[in-house]
Formats: sequence, structure tokens, C-alpha cells
Amino acid sequence: MATETVAKPRTSMRVHVQRFGTFLSGMIMPNMGAFIAWGIITAFFIPAGFTPNEELAKLVGPMITYLLPLLIGFTGGRIVHGVRGGVVGAVATMGVIMGTDIPMFIGAMIMGPLTAWIMKKLDRIWEGRVKPGFEMLIDNFTAGIVAAAMAIVGMLVIGPVVKAFSNGASAVVEFLVTNGLLPFTSIFIEPAKVLFLNNAVNHGILTPLGTEQALANGKSILFLLEANPGPGVGILLAYMFFGKGLAKASAPGAALIQFVGGIHEIYFPFVLMKPIIILAAIGGGMTGIFTLVLTGAGLRSPAAPGSIIAVFAATASDSYFGVALSVLLAATVSFLIASVILKSSKTPVGETEEDSLSAATSRMESMKGKKSSVSSALTGAGAATAVMAGPIRNIVFACDAGMGSSAMGASVLRNKIKAAGFPEVKVTNSAIANLSDTYDVVITHQDLTERAKPATASAVHVSVDNFMNSPRYDEIVELVKSSNTEGAADAGAAAAPAAAAPAEAAPPSDILVADSVILNGTATTRDAAIDEAGRLLLDCGAVDGGYIDAMHEREESVSTYMGSFLAIPHGTNAAKDHIMKSAVSVIRYPNGIDWNGKEVKFVVGVAGINNEHLHILSSIAKVFTNKAQVAQLEAATTVDEVLELFGKVNA
Repeated sequence: MATETVAKPRTSMRVHVQRFGTFLSGMIMPNMGAFIAWGIITAFFIPAGFTPNEELAKLVGPMITYLLPLLIGFTGGRIVHGVRGGVVGAVATMGVIMGTDIPMFIGAMIMGPLTAWIMKKLDRIWEGRVKPGFEMLIDNFTAGIVAAAMAIVGMLVIGPVVKAFSNGASAVVEFLVTNGLLPFTSIFIEPAKVLFLNNAVNHGILTPLGTEQALANGKSILFLLEANPGPGVGILLAYMFFGKGLAKASAPGAALIQFVGGIHEIYFPFVLMKPIIILAAIGGGMTGIFTLVLTGAGLRSPAAPGSIIAVFAATASDSYFGVALSVLLAATVSFLIASVILKSSKTPVGETEEDSLSAATSRMESMKGKKSSVSSALTGAGAATAVMAGPIRNIVFACDAGMGSSAMGASVLRNKIKAAGFPEVKVTNSAIANLSDTYDVVITHQDLTERAKPATASAVHVSVDNFMNSPRYDEIVELVKSSNTEGAADAGAAAAPAAAAPAEAAPPSDILVADSVILNGTATTRDAAIDEAGRLLLDCGAVDGGYIDAMHEREESVSTYMGSFLAIPHGTNAAKDHIMKSAVSVIRYPNGIDWNGKEVKFVVGVAGINNEHLHILSSIAKVFTNKAQVAQLEAATTVDEVLELFGKVNA
């Protein structure tokens, strides 16, 4: 416990910063096409553009002043509270737009999510308390009042504050440029990229400030501080000439993907396998920025992704030479430093370059919180590359409560492993708090992996983002095949006994009853759907009111979206005292609900004691991995049809 207590804060801080960066990125990246459109119009039609056109150039100002901030504000609000949050977020963003005379990207990033969050909390207060027939009236007027109030706050309070911050940040950048210090930002930016912390810097500060500079000067150096492909390609070229084994063989393909495709994360494992090579990235980044400062070069708009094609497409008409020289010199310096490091370093005894690259890729995916398809393609990294000391006997799915999502995932994988011919492999589920170091493979949602590792240090850890149909399940099946076929009999005889699987006892007849199935749910939002599913559990006497609060708490920490239009909200591990008996509720939403950006048509509420509910969840898992049966559920006209599909006779 001491180890976990000490290690957890460091992990938690990094994960929180990553999530914050991802959230900022989630507001910018969906609107990148609009940024590019603005960049194209600017590049061609302003007086200094390729084809000056006074009439068409009138688009430039309104797009940067109104369109882009409103899109960002709407997107940020939608992330927090669906379309309703997007609408109030956009209205509130209009307030900060009118409160200043600069493009309000940072203001939009504040007002959109903040207003949506306020709306969400207020909706929670009167959810289920409005008399039938008055819902639309209440919803519309409350949204209008909140949006109007926040627009005023944005105009009078937030706008001036953000403008002061922007002016201060611009002054800092100007100071760094004037004093020749801007290249030193690479000391922070390049390591941040490898640690996946760059989104917080790039999309939170550099893109908004760069856009302001581009509007005033026609270009900005800030767009290329993080996006320059030179440092990364220099490292990959060094591995191509001076690396060994798999790293040397995979470097050319990685260089092409990074330089032309713009996927910078593909070179991160090459840095992580020899961390000192980060000096090459820093040296290359500093050289590139210094070159941009000397030549006065810059981009008109963000380059996303950081491909050399996107970089040149966004380059200002007077900056092609400076940008090209910046990329070339950055790559050269990075290559020279990395080459010296590679030639003077050795692979640790007993470890091959293939082991190092695979391990580095796994570390990168752990930091990212999900599988990297481009990096894994180079090494075959993933579950199937793990080296097992013996056959796999015990696989566990772990989630916060060990009740809903993990049970579904375990059921899906159990069926796959049995179909592959390995019925002896136990696939169980557990709450993270109940894990012990007795498992061969531990599977968790990507947001929970770091919590599961301390208690299961000797296991292979696999992170997934979709419990119903994750592509990583096939990799795990392949891992079982490779580990359990060669010498499995001998190793199995010597293997320690696996932890006993929780028995799926025959369920009581009232786990899922007709009264707990609704074919046409009334909720229109994620939170309202959780309340609706929770109330069914409450009505059948399975839980008390505190359990519904715990369902919302669980959803805020890790999404219970499962894939295949299915979500399974349930309480946290700490909420088991609020459960009186096992029960399952099923609600269908024919028009679908926005569930954190995913469409959900079926919500299954779960409360379980002593694994009594696992039989029903296993049936649900089988249904939702069968497209034909999902279609039957969508077409069902009676509750009995739903119960039949889940293998439950309506008593």
C-alpha cells in the first residue's frame, strides 16, 4: 500500500494534465477544417495573398472573430452536456467575443464548457420534478436564461480577463523573441510531446496566440513550435543508419509516416527506448525555432497534422525558404545528436533491440492511455507481443465496481477464447480494489490501467476503450494461442494454481423482470438516462436513492459506454452498501442518446450482489456481439421479445 500511495500522485498529476490537454484538443481538432478554410481564404484573398481579392477578403475578419470562436464554444459545450450544452456554450461565447477586440479562442475554451457545466448541474436539480407537458417550456427557458446570463458575464468579466491574459502572454512571447530566448521553449515542448502533454500547451496557448499574431501580421512562428517535423525525422534517420535489429528495420517506415503523414507519435518509442535521445529532439527543436526567428518565417494557420505537406500548405507566401530551412536544420541537428548517442550507447545485456522497442511502445501506450495503431504496426506491439513465462490460465477484467462493464467484457472475451479452443482459461471480472497479483493478464479501461498495475505487477496489462468489441481481444486470443500451445502441458503442470473464478450461480428469477424493461425511454441526455435506469432499480427494491448518485459518480470517472449502441451504467465499488438485491433494468431509446459523443440506443442499469447478475449480463453480451440480434432488439415491439432475447422467461 505504501508503494501505491507514493506512486499514485505522480501518475495522477500526469494523467490529469493529459486529460486536460485532450479536452482542449477535443475543442480544437473537430474544428480544424474551419481553421484550414480560414487559412486558405486568408492565403489567397488578403492584399498580400496569392490572388488578392478585396470582396472575398471580407470573409477573413468575421470568420476569425465570430465563426471560429463560436465553433469552439459550441464544441466545448457539447462535450460537457451534449447539444444543449453546445447551444448555451455558443451563446455565452458570443459575450466574450463582444467584450474584446481580439479573437476569443481562449475565451471560447472557457465559456463553452463552463456554461454547459452550469446548465448540466441545474438540469440535474429539476430532472424528474417537472410536470408532464411542461418539459419543453422549462428546458427552453432555463437554457435561455443561463445562456443570456453567462453571455453578460462573458462580456463584462471573462472577456477583459482573457484579453489581459492574452496581452500578457503575447508580451512574454515578444520578450522571448526580442531577447533571442524563444528557442529555449523546446526544452519544455519536446519532452512534453513524448509524454503526451503537448495538447495542453499547443491547443491551449500556442494556437490561440498564433492565430492572433497571424491576424495582425499575416503569419506566426508559434504555429511551428510544436508541429515542426524536423526533430522527429532526424531521430528516425539516425536509427535508420546507426540503430540495430528491429529498430533499424522499422525506422524508414516510421520516418515516412512521421514526415509525410504527420503522425509524430510514431517516433516516441524510439526516444523512450533510449531516453537520453530526447536531447536530440530538444537540440533539433531549438535549431528550428532559431532559424524561424532569424528568417522571420511563420505559418498563416495551424498545421494539423504536423506533416511537411500541411506545414507548407499553411506557410506564408514570404516564408517558404525560412520554413524549409527550419525543418532541414532541425532534422540535421537532431540526426547528428541522435547518431552520436546511438553509436556510443549499447543495448543492455540480455535485451535485444526488438525487446527494447516493444517495451518502449508499451510504455508509450500506457502514457497515452490507449493503443497506438501506427507505433504498434512497426513492432507488432500489443497483447500478442508479450512474452509469457508459462501458459495463460487466469485473465481478469477489472473496473471500479467489478459489476457492469468488466462483467460484459469478460463475457465477450470468454466466448472468444472458448471458440478458439481454450476452455480451460478462466476469464473473470473483479473490482480494482479486490485485485491480487495472481493473474496472468489484466484487462482494464484505458483510464483505469494505472490504478490496476500496483496490485498486479507481474501480469500483462491490456488497456481497452471499448469493452464490447475491442480489437485487442483478438490479440489476447493470439497471445493465449502462442502461450498455451508450445509446452503448455509441461508448464501447466508446474504452474501455480490460478485464482478461483467467481461462480456464475443460477440467478434468482427476479433479476430482470418485465416491469424493469422499457421500450421507449423518455430521457434525452446521458444523465437523464442514468436516472431513468436507476429509478427502475429503485422501484423494484434493488437499491436505495444513494445508488443512483453513485451511478453518476461512476460515469464521471470512467464512461460505461460499451459499443454496439449499448451503455451499462452502474454504481462505484463504494456504493455496494446501497444495493439490497441484484437487479438489471433495460431501456431502449429508438432515437438514440448522445453518450459522451457516442450514440446509445440501449441503457442497461446494473446492481449486483454475489455475482447473481452475471448470467443476465452474459446473455446481454452475447446479444450485443451479434448484429442480427441487436437488430431484433431495435425492432422489438413487446417486452417479452426483449426478455426472450436475453434468455429470460417472463415469469
